[in-house]
Amino acid sequence: MSKIIIVGGVAGGATAAARLRRLDEHAEIIIFERGEHISFANCGLPYHIGGIIEDREELLLQTPESFHSQFNVVVRIQNEVLSIDRKNKTVKVKNIQTNETYTETYDKLILSPGGAPIKPPIDGINSEAVFTLRNVADTDLIKAYIQSHQPRSAVVVGGGFIGIEMAENLKDAGLDVSIIELADQVIAPLDIDMACDVHHYLRKKGISLYLNNGFKKIVEKIDGLTVELSNGTIETNMVILAIGVKPESQLAKDAGLNINSRGGILVDKQMRSSDPDIFAVGDVIEIIDFVTKQPAMIPLAGPANKQGRIAADNICGIPSEYSGTQGSAVIKIFDMTVAFTGVNEKTAKRLGLNYDKIFLWSPSHAGYYPNSKPMSIKVIFEKQSGKILGAQIVGFDGVDKRCDVLAVAIRAGMSANDLTQLELCYAPPYSSAKDPVNMAGFAIQNALTGKVKIFHWHDVDSLPRDGSVTLLDVRNPKEFAQGHINGFINIPLDSLRKHIGEIDRSRIVYVHCFSGMRSYIAARILMQNGFDVYNLSGGYRLYNSVKSN
Repeated sequence: MSKIIIVGGVAGGATAAARLRRLDEHAEIIIFERGEHISFANCGLPYHIGGIIEDREELLLQTPESFHSQFNVVVRIQNEVLSIDRKNKTVKVKNIQTNETYTETYDKLILSPGGAPIKPPIDGINSEAVFTLRNVADTDLIKAYIQSHQPRSAVVVGGGFIGIEMAENLKDAGLDVSIIELADQVIAPLDIDMACDVHHYLRKKGISLYLNNGFKKIVEKIDGLTVELSNGTIETNMVILAIGVKPESQLAKDAGLNINSRGGILVDKQMRSSDPDIFAVGDVIEIIDFVTKQPAMIPLAGPANKQGRIAADNICGIPSEYSGTQGSAVIKIFDMTVAFTGVNEKTAKRLGLNYDKIFLWSPSHAGYYPNSKPMSIKVIFEKQSGKILGAQIVGFDGVDKRCDVLAVAIRAGMSANDLTQLELCYAPPYSSAKDPVNMAGFAIQNALTGKVKIFHWHDVDSLPRDGSVTLLDVRNPKEFAQGHINGFINIPLDSLRKHIGEIDRSRIVYVHCFSGMRSYIAARILMQNGFDVYNLSGGYRLYNSVKSN
């Protein structure tokens, strides 16, 4: 009978334990969890603070008792593994409640300690009004502080998943909320052109954004806190640190396992560490990016669950490999949904990939059916083949559905041509006969086959305004009057054929409309009349969103 010890529960560790038991009824399985809960919905913690998830018990997916009765797995909460003796295959454990230390032997060991919130060593960081959010205990502290102190305002440091979700839920709880972010945008996996829509929406919902601004110091005062920034100060009543997480890999490092420069445990495709009897899963490991094939650290719950299952399979003699993480994720921001998968443009550019991109402004469902809402879509593709490399979508209804389809397309190695052939469910309340995913395929296909040449928002300001090229806006006069790009002349699409003789055929034409659709039609008209034409992908809407950020 084999003995398997698992360090850490939640996504990776608990999944591994459950899979191990389903595969081997007779193995001895012990989970050591330093905290008070073995399996909880950590992604749901902000929503309990905001009151959307009212019952705290809903967050507790398993208790030690329920886990033992269902899976016959011994769960020792508030027991911290202090060290690993690889030679003798033992671990040293401390019972946090009694301070007793003891050892346990193992045949196989799975490390799933996760990641710890980053807490910078600055003045005031240990104030009782400064919080991090990792587990249920942290949630309890934040809720208790809000109930007892009735804070009027909060500062969230960091604009990632936790930071944005906490900002939303603190706002819903009645607080004035500010977000501080060192970068020039929130939600780092997005590119700046897609993040700008998020910025506009957050401000519309009353969230103050302090971008390109460092977090320097916290000063406690009688009536609250002063948060000092690289540029300015904010007066507030409480602070949530959501700067990011670092892998809790000290245990592995002390045991001599191979670790990368960021602290991630190195594992193979079977989730084995440099010690063949020790496996590691979840936020603590370095993975391979599915698209780029480069090493990366991507802390997500979905991959952690898969990795736990794969580790269990291999321990039980079932060949199983992890094929990489593509970073598919979705986040709710009030009524907005933001989703992304695969590589972003920042990564594609950094790695020198031969890529291009298209932007769409597509309705969530048929425009004639009530309450259709547009979504902003960016798709990154390989120039020669049209293979889909990444996608980002910002909108309201139907965002997650389209991003999931594109995530599958990336996993399956599909190209733009494949997207045009996808037969997706259609009825007016849910989609259009040509789904936005199909439309993305058509747009890329048109660019690859030369039916249209595209330029992008970041090219606009560098276009010459000396008359050597023609800058053409084909929106209607009312749209043009409400706002337009400097140097562009207005000839509405409906009258373009009538005025085509007024446009110099010897000059390159750069054309745009609101979203890129009407200007595509204009480009086709002009191209077939002998003009050299470029269409602005994403149109005036995207350009204006970025420039007004």
